[in-house]
Amino acid sequence: MATLIRPPPPDPSQSIIESVLELTHLNDIDPNLFTNTRPLWHPPGARGIYGGCVIAQTLAAAQRTVPDNFTIHSMHCYFVLAGNAEIPIIYHVERVRDGKSFITRTVQARQKGKPIFTTTMSFVREKSGGQQVVEHAMDMPAVPGPMQQADVDDIPHGDDSPFVSQRVDMLNHDSHRPQDKKTRQWSRARDTISEAGGHQAHLSALAYMSDSWFIGTVSRVHRLKRYQMSGSARPDEEVVRRLRAMDDETLRRVPGMDEDVIELIRTMSDDEVHNVHNRRPEIGMMVSLDHTIYFHNPRDFRADDWMLSEMESPWAGDGRGLVTQRIFTKDGTLIATCVQEGVVRLKQIPSKL
Repeated sequence: MATLIRPPPPDPSQSIIESVLELTHLNDIDPNLFTNTRPLWHPPGARGIYGGCVIAQTLAAAQRTVPDNFTIHSMHCYFVLAGNAEIPIIYHVERVRDGKSFITRTVQARQKGKPIFTTTMSFVREKSGGQQVVEHAMDMPAVPGPMQQADVDDIPHGDDSPFVSQRVDMLNHDSHRPQDKKTRQWSRARDTISEAGGHQAHLSALAYMSDSWFIGTVSRVHRLKRYQMSGSARPDEEVVRRLRAMDDETLRRVPGMDEDVIELIRTMSDDEVHNVHNRRPEIGMMVSLDHTIYFHNPRDFRADDWMLSEMESPWAGDGRGLVTQRIFTKDGTLIATCVQEGVVRLKQIPSKL
């Protein structure tokens, strides 16, 4: 059973992402317990549920335990075990400290009594910094704006996805130094987040989307081949036809596309594309270990408006990789900085005897 309690009918006033992240408060058992109201997404080929679901739902649970004039400013998360999409998650909120300016919460996500995810969060009281404050922020990179084109939005995640995204050209793509490359993408919630959701719904949605293609940045800057797909996971003829019909600018915005793949699509047959792509080093294992989000302007954005993410990997080694991410509103306001480390192991070729 994917949920502890039978899910109610979807609320038509809510956006898809609000419905996906909805929690049930187990107040009759413990005022600090919550559970997922609806089944959680297990991406094809992944070891467990989409990490963004648990990140966002732990944030949603913690937000339910703090006054409305306190807002999340940082959360530090650790992925302990792969989540099972067929088992309900129990979220336990521990009220560590309630101060005048800051509130601390820890949340542990459990399945069958075992912790699969843990996070510590800090909330700050609005305008507690005083009238005179130190301020600065990085500028948003100059990139083409998002395209209003349904074909681009539908291919990455499918019609039922709670958010859509579009890729932007990789900076320094031709460099031989992976640490100099930067990947960029536009993302937004698929439809309008309800007024009833308040700023909390937008923050949870941002947390959900922050895990999209995050540790995968390492594979992109190294031009690694992702997991071998087979059977139903292969793109069908209709998807291939739509990709081939796109111009290069549009094609670059599709997640999973890089310049090498685009060149192959343009110059070779489907079989030749597959065979040449297979010669690239292949990822054997790639999973997130931790995830940190610093929220900079937590009430000054809408997650259903386009947001730009810029990611780079300053280091990889010893079977791990590190990625940093900056998220901007469409008008250039820096709203979050994220850091993630993950296991990145290549598929090993057996040694000759």
